[in-house]
Amino acid sequence: MNCPNKEENKMKKYTCTVCGYEYDPAVGDPDNGIQPGTSFESLPDDWVCPVCGAAKDAFEAED
Repeated sequence: MNCPNKEENKMKKYTCTVCGYEYDPAVGDPDNGIQPGTSFESLPDDWVCPVCGAAKDAFEAED
């Protein structure tokens, strides 16, 4: 019964601290080739915020 909760924890939303863009793994970033269901941790290291171009390390996990 805990499996769905574990999946939700693994698929947290992340917010860009520069511009406020929210990366939602359920949506992905299809304009940049990131399919829905892709966790933030699974994004390529060179992925950047599609709004402001900030690097992945400028994102923080939402609570």
